[in-house]
Amino acid sequence: MTVHTSPYASDALPAETVDVAVLGGGAAGLNGALMLARSRRSVVVIDSGSPRNAPAPAMHGFIVLDGTPPSEILRRGREQVRQYGGRVVHGEVAAAEPAAPTADGDLQFAVTLADGRSVTARRILVATGLKDVLPEVPGIQAHWGRDVVHCPYCHGWEVRDEPIGVLATGPASVGHAFLFRQLTDDLTYFTRGTDLDETARARFAARRIRVVDTPVREIVDDADGTLAGVRLTDGQVVARRVLAVATRMEARTGGLAGLRLPVEDLPDGMGRRFASGMAGTTAVPGVWVAGNATDLTAQVGAAAAAGALAGAHINSLLATADTDAALALDQSRTPAL
Repeated sequence: MTVHTSPYASDALPAETVDVAVLGGGAAGLNGALMLARSRRSVVVIDSGSPRNAPAPAMHGFIVLDGTPPSEILRRGREQVRQYGGRVVHGEVAAAEPAAPTADGDLQFAVTLADGRSVTARRILVATGLKDVLPEVPGIQAHWGRDVVHCPYCHGWEVRDEPIGVLATGPASVGHAFLFRQLTDDLTYFTRGTDLDETARARFAARRIRVVDTPVREIVDDADGTLAGVRLTDGQVVARRVLAVATRMEARTGGLAGLRLPVEDLPDGMGRRFASGMAGTTAVPGVWVAGNATDLTAQVGAAAAAGALAGAHINSLLATADTDAALALDQSRTPAL
């Protein structure tokens, strides 16, 4: 589910080639840009303004910033990147692809936005994040991020002691159920046609987790719009105040086909991500990836740390490239003996 936020004050795209274009303005992208800007690299962040955690009232599990609204974290992040000369541009990436190398052989990439604006960059950091694919249950999206949640660490404390239901989506939902059982004594597991073997059923019984095999028809609301429960295909309504869902998580790839980044599926239908190596390196020279686009389970702190690591690695390799270019130029000016 994608939620678009109101556009914020946007910087102008630079006319000159920048050192790094960061595609995505979440925790990973902004922290990567911060590291680069503080290293006096010219950097521009392209941000669509549709963060994954926009529906959530607060971000949790990140020391010091626990309980801060996601929009406030992003506002501060943009402000800090700009403090060091970085630019943050509100826009949607329509295309990103390699461009002709420079005269000295350095890499270049062309990034085009949906409105036709464009910028050229020496390196690319992909930090586009991911999208959550919810199960096809009528009524579920209206509650996403509030009383339909996915992460026990992001939302668990806030829903403790509530009657919680787990809507199974696959094998990962079994482990998901035990994590939410830690938070409430009243947990119901809706199998929704997924397999649940006798071993798992015995373990559920030992933890007093109720199992419902009857298919789910829809989400039921109270008069005020809050979640009231789950209606089954036999007409029965199972009262629940919170639903937990292990979503399928898919890296946001829109506009990036031209980069030809390798992608891979994770086991048990968990999701699809950009493949990456140390510090966010990819099989495509000059392109890095960080945050949820490659680490589907990373929380805000981990995504920010990955962005910082990628930014530092990009700066290091740019320093090598700059030195190689300077040496080649110096040698071309030195008369042969």
